[in-house]
Formats: sequence, structure tokens, C-alpha cells
Amino acid sequence: MNALLNFADRALRTIFAQHHASRANPAGHKTDAPLSTTEKREATALMRVNHVGEVCAQALYTAQALATKDEALRRHLQAACEEETDHLAWTEERLKELGGRTSLLNPIWYAGAFGIGFLAAKLGGDAMSLGFVVETEKQVEAHLQSHMQRLPENDQASRAIVTQMKADEMRHAQEAQAAGAVELPAPIKGLMRIAAGVMTAVAHRV
Repeated sequence: MNALLNFADRALRTIFAQHHASRANPAGHKTDAPLSTTEKREATALMRVNHVGEVCAQALYTAQALATKDEALRRHLQAACEEETDHLAWTEERLKELGGRTSLLNPIWYAGAFGIGFLAAKLGGDAMSLGFVVETEKQVEAHLQSHMQRLPENDQASRAIVTQMKADEMRHAQEAQAAGAVELPAPIKGLMRIAAGVMTAVAHRV
């Protein structure tokens, strides 16, 4: 019951609360050159997609921490989850600066990611759960790299945030690999890419 209450609290905080980072925002005090209306619209859409990715990461780590019986692994997942909170705070702050908003579908994104993470952990065990983390982080890293190519060149604040997020995701994948992750079957990786593509396309607009 205590674990379920903690899960409910984290879910509500992820979706509805204003987040505060434990690390300094990588954007710092960067001063952007003026963005055109088109550039601002694209930067806003991309940062909203990035925020959705972090909502899903919170759900994934929380679900897997709830599912595992290994206390050391639970602490590892919870620590990674806390670090992802920095990403939530940074992307939220940048969205506000751009005059944008977070996705209206965040409760749906969270529920879907939580269900997938919990199912993977229960059916495949800890090694499969960690494998899911590795593949997720690899796909997120590739996705962030594509955003670096699409963000306006003069949007230095957004680019600094994405650069730090990319480095963190790479490290999370390496840590999960070192903790004993197994490689996921190719069909599962493909399904994950399809699901991520749908999420990205929808969150870009809604």
C-alpha cells in the first residue's frame, strides 16, 4: 500500500505539479537572437515533444521500481527518475519562455508508458526491465540528436538543454547496461520505435 501511494503521488506530481531542478539549467543566461514566428513555433513544438519524453521516462522508471523486488535496483531506478525531473523542469521553463505549453495528453502518455514499463518488468524480470531502459534511452538519444538538427541555429537556450539531456540519457543507458540489462528482441525494438513515432507526431501538435 505504501508503494502504491508513493506511485500515485509521483504520478500526480509528474503530470500536474511545477517541477524544480536540482541542477542548474544548462541554458543558463544565454541570450538568443530574435526568433521568427516560424522558428519560435518549431522550437516550441520540439521542446513540448521533449517534455513528453520526460513524462514517459518518469512513468517508465516509476513502474519498474514498483515492479522489482531487488532493493538495490529499485534505488538505482529511483535515482535515475529523480535526475529525469531536472529535464522536466528545464523543458517546462523553456516552454514558458517560448510562450508555449506542455502537451494536453500528458496523463495518457504517462499511463501508457507506466503500463508498458510495469508489464516489461513483470513478464521479463529485472534483466529484461533494464534492457527496456537501455533501448528506450538509446531511442531517446537518437531522437534528441534529430532535434539538434531541427532547432533554429540561434535558439541557443533550447540547444543547450537538449545537449545536456542527450548526455544524461546516454549515461542512463550505460548504467542500465552495466547493471545487467539484456538486449531486447528486434520486434520489440521495432514496436517501441513505432510507438515513439506516434507519440512524437501527436505531441508536436497537441
